[in-house]
Amino acid sequence: MSRFLKAARIVLATLREIFDEAAYARFLGRTHMTSSAKAYAAFRQEYEEAKTRRPKCC
Repeated sequence: MSRFLKAARIVLATLREIFDEAAYARFLGRTHMTSSAKAYAAFRQEYEEAKTRRPKCC
């Protein structure tokens, strides 16, 4: 595979992580749900609950 394609795949994977697309895909796989408004609402609720449980820095 060319260096350009490897670099492009890394950039795309990074963007998917930054914009939570990868996390949403993992959520769908873990919960065995299909992508829908209801599934995304459950994903966001789980994310917000996890965020509030994390200790705050400083």
